[in-house]
Amino acid sequence: MENKQVRHVLGISGGKDSAALAIYMQSLYPGMAIEYYTCDTGKELDETYQLIRNLESRIGVTVHKLYAPTADKDNPFDYYHRLYGGFLPSSNARWCTQKLKIEPFEQYIGSTPVISYVGIRGDEDREGYISTKPNVQSIFPFRKNIWSEEVVSKALANDNIFNLNKLYKEFLPHNLYERAVDIIATPLSMRYDQQLKVKNLLDLGIKEFNHVVFELMKSTRLPIAQLHGFPLLDNEEILVREDIFRILRESGVGVPQYYEEIPYDVHGKKGIYNRSRSGCFFCFFQQKIEWVWLYEQNPAKFFLAMEYEKDGYTWNQNERLEELINPARIIQIKAEFLTKQTLAKQRQQSGKLIDILDAEEEGCAACFI
Repeated sequence: MENKQVRHVLGISGGKDSAALAIYMQSLYPGMAIEYYTCDTGKELDETYQLIRNLESRIGVTVHKLYAPTADKDNPFDYYHRLYGGFLPSSNARWCTQKLKIEPFEQYIGSTPVISYVGIRGDEDREGYISTKPNVQSIFPFRKNIWSEEVVSKALANDNIFNLNKLYKEFLPHNLYERAVDIIATPLSMRYDQQLKVKNLLDLGIKEFNHVVFELMKSTRLPIAQLHGFPLLDNEEILVREDIFRILRESGVGVPQYYEEIPYDVHGKKGIYNRSRSGCFFCFFQQKIEWVWLYEQNPAKFFLAMEYEKDGYTWNQNERLEELINPARIIQIKAEFLTKQTLAKQRQQSGKLIDILDAEEEGCAACFI
């Protein structure tokens, strides 16, 4: 079915989505030679390592551990932390992402053509980390549109309208093709952008869209062009958050404990909190309520994070961790978050921490996919 030179890889971040994707791919495509890997910073939560062990034992795969090239593979973060003179990473200077995630991954894949499977869900509107290496192509099995922005741009380019029309005539039944003609013929513009055109074409048929794009990519230098066939072309499933939790529970792998909601009391009212995603226990993308969660649920890790602030650098730009855990400040943070939850529910949206944080801050895509 496929050219053996193309490697299929799937990164396990320790979060729910990538773990569920590993289970999903192993279940649907057991014959596909997928390589599973994780980039270990040495600063993950214990639940992250447990999830990886559960995956290996439950679905019978090996998750390759990738480390930054340092003398101490168990503590690469501290190596680079010393190298950068105690300067802590931030949203504007993500040296941890570059050194501990991206560089080990790109060294691992080398120059071989690679298809990377990414656990962005069908209810998310983001691309995640896309490698700049020309030999790497991302596929999103949980989404309605499995293709990356790069692939879609090539397929729907205005100078490709003739080929697009010719292929759709082959793959769509006559009644649907008649509806597709106007969509295909309408050039991309400010008024009719790529996102809208993709939506209109997908509404006519997901499988048909996939097959057309696959055929169009055969003339490119992308890894997908080297495959004789691709089983995901016929998959029309769209998976959302509820599906992810179901897959984890039904497989026996389980949901990492830090996703479980924990109740708290503030000003006589009930709130809930939990960690929103995987990543280093001191990740600077954490919101204040997550720092409070870490302090109350895993104080040992919290105080380790606080140790890094001794050189004058802080994880939060406007507040040191020792200030954040002042009892009055904790009450304030909990009350503010409870207000956000309440407002979200009034707007008929989810009041869960993970949804509120997703709306506020995407976080580091290289770490949280």
